[in-house]
Amino acid sequence: MARVLMYTSGFCPYCSQAERLLTSKGVTDIEKVRIDIDPDRRSEMMERTGRRTVPQIYIGDYHVGGCDDLQALDREGKLDPLLQA
Repeated sequence: MARVLMYTSGFCPYCSQAERLLTSKGVTDIEKVRIDIDPDRRSEMMERTGRRTVPQIYIGDYHVGGCDDLQALDREGKLDPLLQA
């Protein structure tokens, strides 16, 4: 299973939705980076992704984007192969 990294914040319904989808796909270990607690990591996220909102999800080295992007990958049948890589 590919490594999953999610930039997140304390109360974020989209982060929770993304986590539920990943868990339903068998992902048991999501590395969560709380940008609301660590401002340096917020800067890192914005530099890496060019985005300011959470979640920002990486599967391996691939930047998926946010929750809507993750759900779109799943609908297109591209999420499972990415997770298995």
